[in-house]
Amino acid sequence: MEEELLKNFGNHLKTLRKDYGLSQEALADKACLDRTYVSGVETGKRNISLKALNSIAKALDKNLSQLFDGM
Repeated sequence: MEEELLKNFGNHLKTLRKDYGLSQEALADKACLDRTYVSGVETGKRNISLKALNSIAKALDKNLSQLFDGM
């Protein structure tokens, strides 16, 4: 069940990133994260931290709750 949650969120994040026209590298740079970390989150292999979630939300001009909208 946890793996499914991680994969679902990763797919959702990938969609958001693409909607903003950002590569993984561009999102990672804006969020001050490593590109491999973003890749791991998008593929469901990493359990993202709250700090990283907040950084990604800011990079996408969203608040934390908006990252989960439509998921």
